[in-house]
Amino acid sequence: MTTREMGHDAAPRVSFFNDPVIRGIIYQVVVAVILIGFIFWIVGNTAANLAAQNKTNGFDFLWKTAGFDISFALLPWSRASYYWEALLVGITNTLLVAFIGIVFATMLGFTIGVARLSSNFIVARLAAVYIETIRNIPLLLQLFFWYFAVLKTMPAVRQSIALPFDSFINQRGIMVPRPTPDQEFGWVMVAIVVALIVAGVIGGWAARIRTRTGRYPVQIVWPGKLADAVVTFLVAFVALVVLLGVVFPIASFVPVSAIVAAAVALGSLTRYAAIAKAALTFFVAFVLCNALLGFMFSWVPSLMVSLISALIALVLGQVVYSNTANRPPSDARFPLALLVLIIVGVPALVYWLTGATLAFEVPVLERFNFKGGLQLPPEFVALAFGLTIYTASFIAETVRAGIQAVNRGQTEAAQSLGLKDGDRLRLVIVPQAMRVIIPPLTSQYLNLTKNSSLGAAIGYPELFNVFGGTSISQSGRAIECMAIIMVVYLTFSLITSAIMNWYNARVRLVER
Repeated sequence: MTTREMGHDAAPRVSFFNDPVIRGIIYQVVVAVILIGFIFWIVGNTAANLAAQNKTNGFDFLWKTAGFDISFALLPWSRASYYWEALLVGITNTLLVAFIGIVFATMLGFTIGVARLSSNFIVARLAAVYIETIRNIPLLLQLFFWYFAVLKTMPAVRQSIALPFDSFINQRGIMVPRPTPDQEFGWVMVAIVVALIVAGVIGGWAARIRTRTGRYPVQIVWPGKLADAVVTFLVAFVALVVLLGVVFPIASFVPVSAIVAAAVALGSLTRYAAIAKAALTFFVAFVLCNALLGFMFSWVPSLMVSLISALIALVLGQVVYSNTANRPPSDARFPLALLVLIIVGVPALVYWLTGATLAFEVPVLERFNFKGGLQLPPEFVALAFGLTIYTASFIAETVRAGIQAVNRGQTEAAQSLGLKDGDRLRLVIVPQAMRVIIPPLTSQYLNLTKNSSLGAAIGYPELFNVFGGTSISQSGRAIECMAIIMVVYLTFSLITSAIMNWYNARVRLVER
């Protein structure tokens, strides 16, 4: 009886070498053997060439004295330091500029990306001009511009430009105060870490309850309202003291006026939010306009300046009132102020209880240079600024594409619920756009970290400059140095990708 007569078809038989599975295994084995053989040939050939030139190899040079200077180092460094210490200096310098660039490029890129989709024609066009201009100019050229055309043309040391908070800028870089904490301040650092963990746990728990029940727990709502009041008052008070202190530097009524205005700001948390915000807007606008117009048109009578300023402030207050009048207070807001109060308040309490001190060493101009403080060299400033500006243009396009990838029906549904533009963007559009934004955003972070090696062109002592330039010329171990550099950059990339993949898994949409 045949197989067909038995009621089922037999699988066709194929020869051993025609089997796709067997053939695929053979191909992989052949490629692996060729690759391994090529590596062994390269290694053997390199060793033979080095032996012919009487050159040694190995990584024992890492424990030898480097014998060269590094212009900028976060870690202690001298000519008597070892090569492995030079490697650590290069790594920390690279991580510093990469971290700063990633943080500021992300903030600037998100802002520009959202601005490009703005309904305001001027804002959208300015964002488009920024993106299309910056991303089409080579990064190296931009670094040369910021370094040679901007920072190197700054005035000399004795003509330094004064910046806020006792900072100065000149041809030698930016001079900023240096923090000098005492031993007790270590407890404050521990309190900051603990506060961050506690705030993260509380925020995650509140978000899970909100997702499951549709409302935040009562244990969060009332402390959140109290925290809103405290944070609003403190922020408004500090901001207004700074603002009024700049406009009226010797006026005695500044603290009292700031307290009154901060108390008015508390009204933005009640049912009278529209009136409170309009009054605060009127107050701030009147102060600013009166000072600005009085400075620009000193020949105009002060009464006329005050009347014009009051009219401008009244118009702005009316705009704020009309935009806020139809927005009732809501208990469904995430308790961000409570988390901020925990993160700031707990370390501040520990700081007060332990008697810790955090003094700042202010840079002081002496005969030839500044003494004290912390000097940020122009190479570092130019590299950090150039990487931020350049990468932000690509992040902005990524953000724009992610937002446009969200179904328009989601925006229309949010509009039907009465959400305002900012709430729609923050609560509906951006959370869904992140699944599209994060993968290319990861690539931009990796590019920024690797592009930091261009700092060698302007003299910044990052990893490639320190270990791929100076160390190679001093030790003669080019292969070993380049191998270490490649491993370090590979490690940076893998760690960054792992973090971003973990975050991507947390924000991805769950399919049902």
